[in-house]
Amino acid sequence: MDRNFARALALVLRSEGGWSDNPADPGGATMKGVTLANFRRYVKADASKADLRKIGDDQVATVFRRFYWDAVLGAELPDGVDCAVFDFAVNSGPGRAAKYLQAVVGAAQDGRIGPATLAAARAKPAGVVIDGLCDARLAFLQRLPTWATFERGWSDRVKLVRAQALLMSAPAAVPARPAKPSPQAAPPNAETPVDTVPAAEPASSAPDNSGMPMAAKTSGIIAACVLLIFAAWHHIADALEGMF
Repeated sequence: MDRNFARALALVLRSEGGWSDNPADPGGATMKGVTLANFRRYVKADASKADLRKIGDDQVATVFRRFYWDAVLGAELPDGVDCAVFDFAVNSGPGRAAKYLQAVVGAAQDGRIGPATLAAARAKPAGVVIDGLCDARLAFLQRLPTWATFERGWSDRVKLVRAQALLMSAPAAVPARPAKPSPQAAPPNAETPVDTVPAAEPASSAPDNSGMPMAAKTSGIIAACVLLIFAAWHHIADALEGMF
């Protein structure tokens, strides 16, 4: 998708780095991934290496969009697949990236992405296409005579592209909506939490104003009454005995 161009370009520039003029690199002198040949084609026809080293960010974006992104129809490829194909094109050429994509999705390998290739790419899960393309790309790089020189950098690059492309292909997660409270459930008293209400003391053990527990005081009264009744009965018995 075209909205992914800036993100895909930023990923490419992480791998391409700055100035490079390694004799073992078939691309020759490059600055931020832009070769001198492409800089002359799209920016300045008679540019020198010194001019290339001073390339601006807008010029970098122009070259990458015209020579790589548009060449592989990045704006029409599925999310994530666009990034994987684009980075492959920058590293190994748009034609080769297109052919390898076509091989993965089962389209005719003519090196030109068109309606048939787009339809085939959209018909497969994006993650499957990304993994297949990155596997095929790594196998291609391993067959190159310069693999021994660039093995670590190329391996890390394909690994990074695979991971980022898969992230781009994943659908955005929809945050879960909080469950609505039951309309029948009455909210607890905000001032008195339910779990902090003190348990009521048994009525029989509550003290009166004298400080004596009610149960003990009641027992004492009953005992006093029994003693009074017993004493009264004793006097009545004595009186009856004197009469008779």
